[in-house]
Amino acid sequence: MWTRLLTPKWVLLHLLVAALFVATFFLGYWQLSKAEAGGGAVNWSYAMQWPLYGFMGLWFYVRMLKVELHRDPDEDEPGNAVVLYQRPRIDTSGDPELAAYNAYLAELNERALGQRSASRGH
Repeated sequence: MWTRLLTPKWVLLHLLVAALFVATFFLGYWQLSKAEAGGGAVNWSYAMQWPLYGFMGLWFYVRMLKVELHRDPDEDEPGNAVVLYQRPRIDTSGDPELAAYNAYLAELNERALGQRSASRGH
């Protein structure tokens, strides 16, 4: 279960989140030093906001990890969806040219379905 979070993609994401979390505290410290050196209210507000941004990002990341751990790993595999197929009804009333075109499309559809089922059998 936890091995899913040890793939190269996830390890890079873990490192990125850790680096950004630490960076928000360095940015908060930098804004605090600017505020103490005579900066205005903007520096004081950013000194408080940067650590909050870090914790907010960490909170979202933990939620993302929980979703990944509770996700069914087979849901991304192709062929799990149930597809109900209904042959199209060919309209033969009215325009004979349209009826011929619809019959041609139905024939193409049947060929495509036949090729798809033949390729699955091999």
